[in-house]
Amino acid sequence: VLDKTQPEGAPYPREVAGGGEPPQGMIAVPGRYSAIVAPFGVVGAIVVEASPRLEDNQWILDQAANAPIIVGLVGRIDPADPDFAKNLERFRRNPLFLGIRQGQLDLGLDRPDYIANLKRLADADSSLDVDTPRQGMTATEVLVKVLDKVPTLRLVMDHLPDVRFPDRAAKETYVAHLKELGRRPQVYIKLSEVVHKFDDKVSPDLYRYKDWLDELWSFFGEDRVMFGSEWPQSEGLEFNSYPNVIGVARAYVATKGAAAMDKVFWKNSSKPYRWVQRGPGQRKA
Repeated sequence: VLDKTQPEGAPYPREVAGGGEPPQGMIAVPGRYSAIVAPFGVVGAIVVEASPRLEDNQWILDQAANAPIIVGLVGRIDPADPDFAKNLERFRRNPLFLGIRQGQLDLGLDRPDYIANLKRLADADSSLDVDTPRQGMTATEVLVKVLDKVPTLRLVMDHLPDVRFPDRAAKETYVAHLKELGRRPQVYIKLSEVVHKFDDKVSPDLYRYKDWLDELWSFFGEDRVMFGSEWPQSEGLEFNSYPNVIGVARAYVATKGAAAMDKVFWKNSSKPYRWVQRGPGQRKA
């Protein structure tokens, strides 16, 4: 949820994501989203915030107040902020505020105050989203260390299918820690940013992605994998990209059976997020 026509503008995608302006001027609000996803039977979504500005959390909650398709917000509150506890308490008063998104967790590993705030997050029954590949090839090792320090934290790993490795050794190290994360029952992954370009053209061909998806599935199984559209950033791929994104994901999960389809596309999301049921057709596991 964002709107670059806000008085303050929107720092995403240029300042936060490094460019790549999708069509429609990045006007990503519930009404437009509902129109795009209606043909696919999507009846609910969780917003994962990109903006680091504290008050943008409130702006999204205000947008969601009259938009039942939004069942929750994963906001942005920095655990390094001395006011983290106060800000978390403020936003958690709204049942739509489900947790936070955070990037460079390694910067806080040796800070007692940072770890204490992650414990506060866990104690508040809130989740932590991590934009995994953006943390570099040591990301999975960092996450293992975070969970060693805060074992009750519910963790959602994002964008895993988009990981690129500089060499075989880097992938083996990454995957070894990924396997360890797969053994932690409170770790979930999102099938997001699955679709990308080959030779400057977006490919909706499942078999270009299947090997890596199979590997991820072997670590986490059908009970801890969730679909993520990465909308509206996915619009930067090419026109009409939502059908490609959800189409590839559905094609893959369909090979795992009907029960897996139900889990990946709605049931599993209620486990880490504890989202709020707000409209017809929205059902929890």
